[in-house]
Amino acid sequence: MKVTQLRVKERTTALTTMEIETWIEKTRTETKAQPVSAFREVLRYSLPDSRCYEADKLPKILPAAEFRRTEGGIQMKSYNGIVELTVGPLAGSSEIVLVKQLAWEQPQTYCVFTGSSKRTVKIWVKFTRPDNSLPQKREEAEIFHAHAYRLAVKCYQPQIPFNILSKEPSLEQYSRLSYDTELKYRPNSVPFYLSQPMGMPEELSYREAVRSEKSPLTRAVPGYDTERAIFMLFEAALRKTHEEIYKAEDEGARPREGDFQAIVTQLAVNCFQSGIPEEETVKRTIFHYYLQNQEAIIRQLIKNVYNECEGFGKKSSLSKEQTLAFQTEEFMKRRYEFRYNTQIGEVEYRERNSFRFYFNPIDKRVLNSIALDAQTEGIPLWDRDISRYIYSNRVPVFNPLEDFLYHLPIWDGRDRIRGLAQTVPCRNPYWTDLFHRWFLNMVMHWRGTDKKYANNVSPLLVGGQGTRKSTFCRSIIPPAIRAYYTDSIDFSQKKEAERYLNRFALINIDEFDQISTNQQGYLKHILQKPVVNMRKPYGNAVLEMRRYASFIATSNQKDLLTDPSGSRRFICIEVTDTIDNSHAIDYEQLYAQAMYELDHNERYWFDRAEERMMTENNREFEQTTLEEQLFYRYFRPAKEQEEGGEWLSPAEILEDINKNSTISLSNKRTSVFGRILCKHNIPSKRANRGTLYHVVRLSL
Repeated sequence: MKVTQLRVKERTTALTTMEIETWIEKTRTETKAQPVSAFREVLRYSLPDSRCYEADKLPKILPAAEFRRTEGGIQMKSYNGIVELTVGPLAGSSEIVLVKQLAWEQPQTYCVFTGSSKRTVKIWVKFTRPDNSLPQKREEAEIFHAHAYRLAVKCYQPQIPFNILSKEPSLEQYSRLSYDTELKYRPNSVPFYLSQPMGMPEELSYREAVRSEKSPLTRAVPGYDTERAIFMLFEAALRKTHEEIYKAEDEGARPREGDFQAIVTQLAVNCFQSGIPEEETVKRTIFHYYLQNQEAIIRQLIKNVYNECEGFGKKSSLSKEQTLAFQTEEFMKRRYEFRYNTQIGEVEYRERNSFRFYFNPIDKRVLNSIALDAQTEGIPLWDRDISRYIYSNRVPVFNPLEDFLYHLPIWDGRDRIRGLAQTVPCRNPYWTDLFHRWFLNMVMHWRGTDKKYANNVSPLLVGGQGTRKSTFCRSIIPPAIRAYYTDSIDFSQKKEAERYLNRFALINIDEFDQISTNQQGYLKHILQKPVVNMRKPYGNAVLEMRRYASFIATSNQKDLLTDPSGSRRFICIEVTDTIDNSHAIDYEQLYAQAMYELDHNERYWFDRAEERMMTENNREFEQTTLEEQLFYRYFRPAKEQEEGGEWLSPAEILEDINKNSTISLSNKRTSVFGRILCKHNIPSKRANRGTLYHVVRLSL
């Protein structure tokens, strides 16, 4: 059995496979450069949420399967049946030792070692089918691995007092090379037996039990640490004390300025009932009233109250609304993850400590389920309280496109954008360079840094059925953000079409030839629209929303373009053979290349030369209108100083055509006919009666 190692170095990715025993030896003994120790040292001084680039120097270890390198990335060669569990983050070496000991007590543990960060413990577990076989087709292996991961978590979590991190069970799941002299390896471990499942596991098959909290401070202010909880409770007790002492309207009934005994005594009672420790009450009272020189008296007053009162922590000074707000926030953060998806303008959620790895939109069924879960725990929440929370600033903002782009690895230097374009067989020698320029433009608009211009150029793939044009268009978008790709847009629904500019990252105009002539003007408008100005449903204000969408199109017909003013907005190519999509696409490196080139000022817009090139190459894809056919039937462009040439207006030319042809042309087409003549570079000049064109009548 072999594991796979991926090492990224100086923009190149090296793939090697090694026997399990070789990997174990590498983990138990560190090289002279000591990369793992250096990473751990840097990690000590890094912020908790910051990225530590020292980790990039450590190779990735993929235990689930043996992979081989292909032209487009990596491909599974054989499935190993190894599931990796990650326990942590752990506080120190004592917890690491405890977890390793508890994991090693299970006979199914194949290997257990400390993670590269020295804050986690990795547990490897083997799975097989009942006949000791393993799936070798990738589709079967993915389903088997997902069920195996779920079963491993269910078996190991009750044995370990720390959380097993929930990770999406992927065959490409990896951990960095670690260093652990105490690594434990059991080559003859007892494997788990699992029949080949038929489908992916259900989302809600497992939920971790929530332990009750014994501390009265945490119960009073859930979700807050001790210091913050004491601060909140003391301020609430102080407010309640002032209300009780000064509630009488008669000024004479209030205590004198120097008589603080009543105030301190009542404050001590409220602090006692809120569950604040005596010493904390003393310190905060002295600090608040500036009574350092009377500390002895205050200590005695508070001590007497704490000795005489009963029911410590039974009656919080927090108001009912405050208590419910704190309980709501703690419950939501403990049980769920929420994010406001700016791409779709909706709040998404997933359950914590479950096998729900993907965020899903919130609907009425979800709201009711959350409310019932809260009421089961004794928190009086209703669906309106849940809605008030999730549609507030308590939920963080999330942009899926920016999240994908700004968490990419360093580009390895290999040109994958042109490589993707080369999978499309065509005779256009400029296709790869034009596609590269369009791809950079698409990514730039995802970044949202160019609000002045839109990506108004679209590749247009023309070819027969079965050439995989639509498959190629879909493959441009990574699976992680493929929800923001669509091949269905209706230009007759203008408001909905404009909303798509904000909602989607890439729009495929499938069957481009189905767009009617009446919709061509609106298509031109929407292609060059840099921002979206619209009023949301049930809203009053017209909002300016970012445009993310770029366009691509496909068609089976070749005579597509009908705009007589030119066709510089399309990169038309004829697909001469079936598009090769047999190679895996390394999406991270594909988009890392785009980000790198944009960061280094690579041009992402089309210049004049490229626009002329596109216009010239698109000639063969333009429709020959009836006006054009009839014009060349009865006229031709005149040469300079040609005696037989005449200077005629478009109306005069149409009138002459109508006299000689049995096919009548409407006078309403006069302005369009003028643009057609301009497109064909017919010599022209301005005169009092309009633009005149130099033509020669053909003898019939």
